[in-house]
Amino acid sequence: MQALGAVIEALRGERALAEGLALGRLARDWGRVVGERLGAECAPAALREGTLVVAASSGAWAGQLRFLAREVARRANEVLETEAVREVRVVVRAPGGTGW
Repeated sequence: MQALGAVIEALRGERALAEGLALGRLARDWGRVVGERLGAECAPAALREGTLVVAASSGAWAGQLRFLAREVARRANEVLETEAVREVRVVVRAPGGTGW
């Protein structure tokens, strides 16, 4: 039998769980990362092996995000208080996709 805190700490060390927790934190604080206006047009979609995938609502917004990719990575790392994001990849959300 182990203490609950020890089990949670062990799970947090697993990459998939750690990345999922980081992605959730980014989603919660997304406005701090990209600002409110841009945040209304995009959302963090995945975080895998240092690559943050951001889904944009259109090609125009995707272009804006690509231009700001380094700044997005820097601010995401500030929010996460780690260097988890090394690269930002931008994709356009499929037409008819649901909200963020």
